[in-house]
Amino acid sequence: MHVFSKLPRDLNFIDHTSDIGWKAFARAMPMIVDPGLYMKTKGELFWIPERRSLPTAFKLFTGSAWMVLSRPFVEYIIWGWDNLPRTVLMYYANFISSPEGYFHTVVCNADGFKNTTVNHDLHFISWDNPPMQHPHYLTVGDWDRMVASDAPFARKFRRDDPVLDRIDADILSRRGPGGTVAPGGWCGGDSGAGSNRTGADPCTAAAVSGDTAVLRPGPGAERLQRLVTSLLSEQNFRPRQCKVAETN
Repeated sequence: MHVFSKLPRDLNFIDHTSDIGWKAFARAMPMIVDPGLYMKTKGELFWIPERRSLPTAFKLFTGSAWMVLSRPFVEYIIWGWDNLPRTVLMYYANFISSPEGYFHTVVCNADGFKNTTVNHDLHFISWDNPPMQHPHYLTVGDWDRMVASDAPFARKFRRDDPVLDRIDADILSRRGPGGTVAPGGWCGGDSGAGSNRTGADPCTAAAVSGDTAVLRPGPGAERLQRLVTSLLSEQNFRPRQCKVAETN
C-alpha cells in the first residue's frame, strides 16, 4: 500500500513480448478440436491437425501468465466497447495456454492501454536457460536471490517446503500457533521481531486498537520501492512497452 499509493492507478504490470518464437507454430497455429469431433475409422479415433495462419488484424504478444492488472483495463476487457477484447477472445479460444497471451495481446493492441504497461510480472521465478515449460521449485537455496530480486511475489513452491516457513518468519513476521496474519499498524500488540514470546497473536480482534490507516513501511516496502523505481525509470518504462520485434 505504501508503494502503490504513489503510483498512477492505470498501470498494468504484465510481462510481455511480441517475439513469440516457437509459440507461433506450436500454440498459435494449431486448431484445438473437440475430441467429440474426431474422425473415426475402424473403431479408432484419429486427428489430422489443422493449422491456421497468424492474424493480421492484431499483433500477437505473449509472456507470463501472472500479472497485476488495473481496474480500467479489466473493465475494458469485460465491456469491450470497441470489440477488440471479444475478437481476441474468439481467437484465443483455440489457443494452447491462452493466459500466456490473451491479456498481453489485448493490452498491446488497444491504443488506450498500450502505454500503461510495465513489462514485469512482479514475480521471482527461476527458469532453465533456455526456459522449459515449467520453472524450478523454489527452496531455501534460492533465498538470497529471491530477496535480492525485490519482487513481492515468487513461484513456485512445493507444499510445506521449509522456505515457506522462513518467508512467514523473516519476511511477513507471522508468528504464533498455526501462523497469523501479517502484522500491521492496526495491531494492538507488539509484533516486532523477537516479540510475541507468549505465542499470542497481537493482531486478533481483541488486540486491534491501532489506527487502520497507519502505514509504516518496513524492509519489504523498501525492496518493492527499489523495484518499482527501476521499472518506471527512463530506460526501462517507455522503451519496453509493447514493442514489436523485428523478427516477428
